[in-house]
Amino acid sequence: MQQVVGAQHGPRFYPDFSGVVRSHNFYPVPPMSAADGIAAAALGLGRTVIGGEKCLMFCPRYPHHLVQFSSVGDMLANSQVAFWALDLGPHSPRSLTDLKESSYGLNVAEADGTLDALGSTFSADNDAVYDGLGRSGARIVSFRPDPQARCLPLGGNSRPAHERRRRGIRTPGGNRIRGAPGALARRDRRIRLSSDSAVALSREAEEVRMEDVDPGRLVCQSSKVLGNGRFQNLRDIVAVDFQRFERARSQEVAKQVAYLNAKLNESGTPYLLIGVGRWGSNDPWLGIPVAWDQVSGARVIVEAGFRDLRVTPSQGSHFFQNLTAFQVGYFTVNPDAGEGFVDWQWLSSQPALEERDCVRHLRFETPLLVVMNGKVGRGSIFKPEA
Repeated sequence: MQQVVGAQHGPRFYPDFSGVVRSHNFYPVPPMSAADGIAAAALGLGRTVIGGEKCLMFCPRYPHHLVQFSSVGDMLANSQVAFWALDLGPHSPRSLTDLKESSYGLNVAEADGTLDALGSTFSADNDAVYDGLGRSGARIVSFRPDPQARCLPLGGNSRPAHERRRRGIRTPGGNRIRGAPGALARRDRRIRLSSDSAVALSREAEEVRMEDVDPGRLVCQSSKVLGNGRFQNLRDIVAVDFQRFERARSQEVAKQVAYLNAKLNESGTPYLLIGVGRWGSNDPWLGIPVAWDQVSGARVIVEAGFRDLRVTPSQGSHFFQNLTAFQVGYFTVNPDAGEGFVDWQWLSSQPALEERDCVRHLRFETPLLVVMNGKVGRGSIFKPEA
């Protein structure tokens, strides 16, 4: 049992925001490190965060470095669109069984006054987002209403607690702090930690050992990996042929990848995706310009450099929200910089179940093994026979 923290707003009871702070981040992007931890926060009750709905994710050490809000389009696509509150109804609840959670739109939060400290406004006239709610336009839960007011110092509040917790208890899975403030920015501006516990983060909980392995046993190896744990049920690979890929035809390649992704999604088949250049690149000359829904069935994604041009690895920032939400493994391979390899010769020698231009669909009777150690950022993908 623990107290539900918040304030009553008419027939609703909810905190201004709730969140979770974890001591280890398996999806760090520069300048973050895995040990800096990760936090997730949302307007209203914590069901938004725990349920995997859209929320704000940030590093307590770098609270203003928001990868999923790197552009106006990203803010519109990744920001919270609804919130959860306890529905009190016309009468006060007599017991816990009388309580139920209901979802409300942001217009309700604005009417309640709880969006004031968390909201920004999108102006369609000039395609820009402005802090605060002082103008007309679509509302966005950005947690940055007025930089001068500093009424929501998330990094300053969550970082000390996260660091104390990390020193106090150490477990393979990491530590979690849950918090919820009551009427923040209108009354006491205090954040209350409602629970503090060691947790096992699904498959991320296990300590993955990255021992020296004969490179001949591997499809891929990388020292720049996002994610942690093992995938042991992947029998399918969608690979862009390294030798035949031409940057001038990258948009056609994106369509072929999307076709195979849709086909595999229809049958519920997860797969390993291996490509050349940046996945999701806005510049088709620097990679393959796919949208997330065109590669959404991939459980592990490999991003490798060109044979004639070195491209700075993107570390998946364009897919950040989806990578973390679906716990997708992301490998960056750049042999020229000593950042792993892909055995392209082995891939090209395998018979294809289907081949569309330079995109090949491979299927194996024996599954591949993918091993990722998020604490050191290393990963290996084993060949089926290995």
